Amino acid sequence: MKITIDKSACSGHARCAVAAPELFRLDDDGYALPFDGEVPEGLEAAAHDGERACPERAITVE
Repeated sequence: MKITIDKSACSGHARCAVAAPELFRLDDDGYALPFDGEVPEGLEAAAHDGERACPERAITVE
């Protein structure tokens, strides 16, 4: 399972990091940083929580 973040669509609401802080990191301005690698086992639901929390739909979990 992979997380893709469309940096051009991210508006810095930081809701992904609130929903799943173990997966989503933010830069100094509050924008989501790219996620490197696969989602660790057991955090699949958290990845989807972060995806759903994004009002801009800038996050895709596949």
